[in-house]
Amino acid sequence: MSREKTKRNRLQSVSIPTEIIFHIIVGGFALACIIPFIFVIIISFSSEESIRLIGYSFKPLKWSTEAYGFVLQMGSQLWRSYFNSFLVSIVGTVTSVLMCILYAYALFRRDFKYRKFFMFFAFFTMLFGGGLAPTYMVCKQMLGLSDNYAALIVPALVNPFFIIIMRTFLQTSVPEELIEAAAIDGSGEYNTLFRIIIPISKPGIATVSLLTMINYWNDWFLTMLYVRDSSKFPLQYLLMKVQNQVDFLIKNSSVIGVEASKILQDLPGTSLRMSLVVFIVVPIACAYPFFQRYIISGLTIGSVKG
Repeated sequence: MSREKTKRNRLQSVSIPTEIIFHIIVGGFALACIIPFIFVIIISFSSEESIRLIGYSFKPLKWSTEAYGFVLQMGSQLWRSYFNSFLVSIVGTVTSVLMCILYAYALFRRDFKYRKFFMFFAFFTMLFGGGLAPTYMVCKQMLGLSDNYAALIVPALVNPFFIIIMRTFLQTSVPEELIEAAAIDGSGEYNTLFRIIIPISKPGIATVSLLTMINYWNDWFLTMLYVRDSSKFPLQYLLMKVQNQVDFLIKNSSVIGVEASKILQDLPGTSLRMSLVVFIVVPIACAYPFFQRYIISGLTIGSVKG
């Protein structure tokens, strides 16, 4: 017994040089992820003249907040779009994750009669789609998804890939004996799901929630298809529209006139693009710390066997 314990401790122990190497590798990977975003922030605060003269640099010739001032000139429209993005992301994530859990739980239960059919039904939609035209007709004409928040939420509610992820998590983390014990105690299906399964499935739910929230936060295509009311524009679509307008004016400044051309050429181009990235990335990046501990615990589930 002591020999097995000694062998286990030897396998679990890591020498100091090996630990230093691992720290260097992980630190280098972290810097590779952080430095590009820091570089984007620096460029967003660089003047357009500095970018034209020396290109991208960690130390620009002149610092400028012109790009941020240009974006903030949108005023109430900007904050309205922020509100729309948060509303769509939160409501869409909660509803989508709930549907994902219900669907995955049915696929997880081996005693569900039509389990294979619904598994094939979900997997089939990952391989074959109806196409943009039929989807547009169904959403626009049949469901009435036009110029409302439902048009930004409903088309992306069900994600088969996330359902499969959740089902796999339940299969590897939830023992069937637990469900059998709950059934013996007289627990119903919904009571078992919401009071027993969901509390012990937080890592999987957090992972799916984060991925779903990122999808909703970054989406602009649904807005382009179904929304014409500017009061319903999410942040991504609004900023993309502003960037396209500025790029169009800069490219066509030579045909407008000499005086107008000089004014338009001074408009922030690259720095504006980078400032838009900052406006979009910072809010969703703040959500990561709330999901981090659940995701880490999800990654380590099953790594230690009692």
